[in-house]
Amino acid sequence: MNDPFPQLARRISDLIHSYRSGKSRPDPKGFEALAADIFAAQFEHNPAYQTWCRARGVTPDQHPSSHQFPSVPTALFKETLFTSIPPDQRVAEFHSSGTTSQHPSRHVHSADSLALYRSSALAHFEHHLLPDLEELVETGLHEPEDKPTFISLTPSPKDAPHSSLVRMFGDIFIAHGHPDSVFVGRIGGDSGWELDHGRLREALILSLCTLRPVFLLGTAFNVVHLIDHLVEADQNYYLPEGSRLMETGGYKGRSRELSRTDLHLEVEQFLGIVPAGIVTEFGMSELSSQGYDRVAKPLTKGKAVPPVFTFPPWARATVVSPETGLEVADGERGLLRVVDLANLWSVSAVQTADEAIRRGNRFEWIGRDIQAEPRGCSRMSL
Repeated sequence: MNDPFPQLARRISDLIHSYRSGKSRPDPKGFEALAADIFAAQFEHNPAYQTWCRARGVTPDQHPSSHQFPSVPTALFKETLFTSIPPDQRVAEFHSSGTTSQHPSRHVHSADSLALYRSSALAHFEHHLLPDLEELVETGLHEPEDKPTFISLTPSPKDAPHSSLVRMFGDIFIAHGHPDSVFVGRIGGDSGWELDHGRLREALILSLCTLRPVFLLGTAFNVVHLIDHLVEADQNYYLPEGSRLMETGGYKGRSRELSRTDLHLEVEQFLGIVPAGIVTEFGMSELSSQGYDRVAKPLTKGKAVPPVFTFPPWARATVVSPETGLEVADGERGLLRVVDLANLWSVSAVQTADEAIRRGNRFEWIGRDIQAEPRGCSRMSL
């Protein structure tokens, strides 16, 4: 049987490379052509997805557009393994996080799919968190000591091998991190995530001594717990100029809840990172691409912005009506649906249970559908 995936992976990689080099331009026809070929490959080689599509009366012979691809609800990833990867080639498995009583979603990867995941994640992260990378370093990107310092508030990839978020942070460390970059999270007694405040304090003090910009990475409730610890210890750290924060996920009862504006104000008060240097990420274990709400500009005085996200050119997000499945009008509310071409060996069309408002070609994230199970990093305990 002919394997179409290597050639499709090269086409996606070319699109990602064009984006990273700044040469990418919107190409709806090109997206649809590539999406159609991926849909045909997934239909043929992914038995679970073929069954799902046939049950909905949609096949490649009908030449559906990407918005007509049968999208798989994230809840179904808990019960069914949607993959084209043979068992002997599966080297990693990402899980949605949740309580121990919940059955997690599963997204398996091969070495090739992990390479595509890494390329996709780095490209969009660089665009939003490292737009000024060349200005941050003095002698180029070839020497490790010239790179910025990353501090992840999560455990390491070794300690959290099933977290797609942690995998992404590990890839970022390898590609762009100074040798001082460190993971300051750990696994607690209940298998939840905790902060190692000693390691965190050492990393923050070192950054103040070197005056190297710091990039904090973590979940929103990670950040709240960090701030609460600083308040309790009567400490603050005004991080070096150019420092920034990438936060993701919600609160879900894991910490006190703050409005977006209040969270950003507390980060500025206790860590010295201005709101314009705070970027929010939207991602999930069932996808291979992420959305971001703004490009970091930590040397400006920009205010906190609404959580309006954009995906990279190889992924499209639409907000659809839960009643009709059709895209809502601009400014209307519905459920978020994502077509992610980097999800090559799984399924490209994923229906989330996240509520959002359509903002043109972007979306304003509202939160989890109240009838859906909590998922993602918002359930991880600190």
